[in-house]
Amino acid sequence: MKGISGKQTNGLITGSRLNVIDNSGAKVIEIISVPRYHGVARRLPAAGVGDMVMASVKKGTPQMRRQIVYAVIVRQKRPMRRADGTMIFFEDNAAVITTETGETRGTDIKGPVAREAAERWPRVSATANMII
Repeated sequence: MKGISGKQTNGLITGSRLNVIDNSGAKVIEIISVPRYHGVARRLPAAGVGDMVMASVKKGTPQMRRQIVYAVIVRQKRPMRRADGTMIFFEDNAAVITTETGETRGTDIKGPVAREAAERWPRVSATANMII
């Protein structure tokens, strides 16, 4: 992982639902796959802050519903430890819809974005108002 020191806690597994905090038209997505995840037998693929996932749009505009999209996780409820020893967690699980290469599909991001996600994805950090 480029730019992230240490191992991040994977707080979201396949089937988890996340709020979408950009203006792409989707409101809620459900994780269906985690690209570049290498786990062990019988373990569900998991992702954490800063990881890209493939997701299905569950709620949103009629054009966005039932589409398969790429998203970057920017917040998670499960506490995670930073390199300086502090623990951080958020009040919801949230993601930003992106392209396969990491370009954001929306033009605005509402709410805070974790520093780990902003360091790894430059287009997400450029669009975010608040980085924590």
